Amino acid sequence: MRDRPPILAGLALFLLVATFPVWYNVTARTSAASPVLARAVGTPSVPAKPGQCVAPVDEMRASHMVLLRTWREEVVRTGRRAYTTQDGRQYAKSLTGTCLTCHDRKTEFCDRCHDYAGVTSVCMDCHVDPDARRAPR
Repeated sequence: MRDRPPILAGLALFLLVATFPVWYNVTARTSAASPVLARAVGTPSVPAKPGQCVAPVDEMRASHMVLLRTWREEVVRTGRRAYTTQDGRQYAKSLTGTCLTCHDRKTEFCDRCHDYAGVTSVCMDCHVDPDARRAPR
């Protein structure tokens, strides 16, 4: 019976220390600043205009990898190479030919978010890095 108070105090101290980061962030009411991304620049053949992306910005931020994986599977397994948006616009299912024509600065666009989120992109393992294609300034 004499061990109960020290054990309970030890458990309480452990819970306090283990949950400190959570409580600290809740009470601080701050969050890490989101990365500032380069705007899509477009090309003469594909101008970058608001609403010209294959999906709305919020949807692309949340699930662009799902879209890209789906495109990859459909192109490789079924040969379907055209993507039609909900409003009827058509795009090629191509990272290089569709996405990277406007978002052509990997270090200023892709890498900033991926570094912020702590994830590694494997897209450039197969696709040509747009930064490497561009002539140095």
